[in-house]
Amino acid sequence: MRARRVDVGVRGDRIVYVGNIKRMQARRVIDARGLIVAPGFIDPHTHTLEDLSDPNRKSNVNYLMQGVTTVITGNDGGGPIEIERTLRRWEEGGIGTNAALLVGHGTVRRQVMGMSDSAPTEDQLARMKELIGRAMDEGAFGMSTGLYYAPGSYARTEEVIELAKVVAAKGGIYDTHMRDEDSYSIGLLGSIRETLRIGREASIPVHISHIKALGREVWGQSGAVIKLIHRARVEGIEVTADQYPYTASGTSLIAALVPRWAEAGGRDQLLARLADEPTRVRLLAEMERNLQRRGGPASLLITSSRDPSLRGKTLAIIAAERHAKPVEAALEIIRELGDVGVASFNMNERDIENFMKQSWVVTGSDGSTGHPRKYGTFPRKLREYVFRRRVISLPFAIRVSSALTAEIFRLPQRGRIAPGYFADLIVFDPQKVADRATYEQPELLAVGMRYVIVNGQLAVEDGRYTGALAGRALRR
Repeated sequence: MRARRVDVGVRGDRIVYVGNIKRMQARRVIDARGLIVAPGFIDPHTHTLEDLSDPNRKSNVNYLMQGVTTVITGNDGGGPIEIERTLRRWEEGGIGTNAALLVGHGTVRRQVMGMSDSAPTEDQLARMKELIGRAMDEGAFGMSTGLYYAPGSYARTEEVIELAKVVAAKGGIYDTHMRDEDSYSIGLLGSIRETLRIGREASIPVHISHIKALGREVWGQSGAVIKLIHRARVEGIEVTADQYPYTASGTSLIAALVPRWAEAGGRDQLLARLADEPTRVRLLAEMERNLQRRGGPASLLITSSRDPSLRGKTLAIIAAERHAKPVEAALEIIRELGDVGVASFNMNERDIENFMKQSWVVTGSDGSTGHPRKYGTFPRKLREYVFRRRVISLPFAIRVSSALTAEIFRLPQRGRIAPGYFADLIVFDPQKVADRATYEQPELLAVGMRYVIVNGQLAVEDGRYTGALAGRALRR
């Protein structure tokens, strides 16, 4: 992708002309001199499933103001099984951005097996294959897994391979939150090898969600990860990844601290284990170890909770207020509230920049409530890593935020400025584009997007949302 000075003509929902127009007749002309015109950004990893189904949030304004015109959701193994029903709901209610779905392995496994940590029987595996096959037929673009989270974490690699074969046969992609991004179980490098094995044995393109080296024990392993992936790509495995430009990940308190064996059987079983003193002692010891992996109690910031008094506080502060050890305070929160969202500050910039420079790593927000990435990912990458630090070039940043993502997920006629493509276009000011969301104020809209066009309709004009619901529910 290279920059050039051209005119772009749009008719209806399509781009019809790219070149130098001598004489122009148009109902509306946007003068983009001094601005950047680019394909609308495509976010491959968002937690917008509920947003798009909510009358008050379906406009997806926080993404439009980042220049995102298409979102993919259903990630981390949590995608819906009823694909057609969800897509039809979006079509009937209207949505602000285009949206595509992944079917969630965790959702499917939970429906068939509950929270069991056993391997599936032949009948259970057949039922899971049936559900995934139906979801693909209804328009899912692939299957997502959350092998770090229960119940996906209970699945052996062989189970995932068998289900991925169903997706591969229907032309889909395998998208994964890997089993480990740190040193919890098989480690970061072990998880990369598992992902590559799934791609190889299922003959399916694999996409690694929010690639990172999460925790001091694996800081610096980005180089080894990159070597493994380069070698696999040379061998013919289609492997790509996405990444957000923040040093804090976003997860839940249970996912961050509680070992997966304690979640087997569901919440009632977890509470029963807490009540059993020998089991509780073991649990607390493992939680202490996990807390150290996360960088200690001061590195865990509560971002979302049914108890508003917890939001914006670290686990260290909460523990001090309760006169309790941090892991004891965490268990109290889990017992009282079920779970809460946290931002976990345990990545370093060197690994982030190393991954960002790779030609197979695209931009993705993993946007979750209370984390600024849901409102700032794409402008932050431009402002911080293109214009300020000059880690990557502007053409490179735009390609890995649009065209490459469309290619990876097989989104036809999107992600490029070319005749015949859908008119998903953005016009932004390179001097002003920036994120404003912070961990203290995570819902501040980004600035600098002058115009955002979705399927030929102006969704953002002069930096303001127009009220248009021009997005479409996309089917594979």
